[in-house]
Amino acid sequence: MLQHLDDRNLEILININGNLVPREEARVSPFDSLVQGGDGVWEGLRVYDGRIFKLEEHLDRMVSSAKALAFKAIPSKEEIIEQICRTLEANQMRDGVHIRLTLSRGEKITSGMDPRLNQSGPTLIVLAEWKTPVYEKSGLRLITSSVRRFPPDCLDPNIHHNNLIQSILAKVEANHAGADDAILLDKQGFVAETNATHIFAVENGILLTPTTRACPEGVTRATVLDLCLENDIPFEVCDLSLTHFFRADEVFTTGTMGELAGVVEIDGRSIGEGDTKGKAPGPLTERLSNLFRDLTVKSGYIVSK
Repeated sequence: MLQHLDDRNLEILININGNLVPREEARVSPFDSLVQGGDGVWEGLRVYDGRIFKLEEHLDRMVSSAKALAFKAIPSKEEIIEQICRTLEANQMRDGVHIRLTLSRGEKITSGMDPRLNQSGPTLIVLAEWKTPVYEKSGLRLITSSVRRFPPDCLDPNIHHNNLIQSILAKVEANHAGADDAILLDKQGFVAETNATHIFAVENGILLTPTTRACPEGVTRATVLDLCLENDIPFEVCDLSLTHFFRADEVFTTGTMGELAGVVEIDGRSIGEGDTKGKAPGPLTERLSNLFRDLTVKSGYIVSK
């Protein structure tokens, strides 16, 4: 899975603290906490036909993460929404758009880790790009990474922060192996998530997914579980070893960047049985994908008509 430049993104305007600037002029200070230590929080948003899907849920997670990191100043949701809408309007965007929303602790008066050096307020970045879902619908090939996800007593996974080195190291391993992405385990050896998505398995008609003990509370993950409740699809949230995924009838991943994407292979093992072996999407994956797609076109925060 390799993303490519959409030429339309060469001309986009990027919003930095309310200032809309051309891509080639967009900069943050070398004193910004993002540069100094990855000290920030972020969200990925997707725009469908003039609506931002699950905007409130994403902003709730961003504010929660900023509070956990003890940010002294956090813009209101109304302020953030205003800047998102300004950015979309300035770029004439209303569909097929992904937004990377970032909030850092802001600029420091001098280089250093101490948050008391941040005395000018946070930095808010709204980066909206033309971007379709990034995963091939024909199926993903995954490997298991040697990198482990932190448990809450090391670094709380419910803080959706900008320090993504764990994920990047896992992605390096996936690239080296010629795979699309990598599965990360927790310290006990149970599956946590991939380097970029949450992960689900289907066994005997039951949908299974790991707990969030060692991964973030995913918005798309929660949406899939809600769809299961609304449509009488049985599911369990529990500890799962790799064997559950190796032997699964179906496996798929979830995330804002890639929506729902079927998995055809994990560590050299083809997923599924019989006619469905090594093919994607499986029947439940396809059903949930259709339910998810229907939801995106009729719900969300309206930014353009």
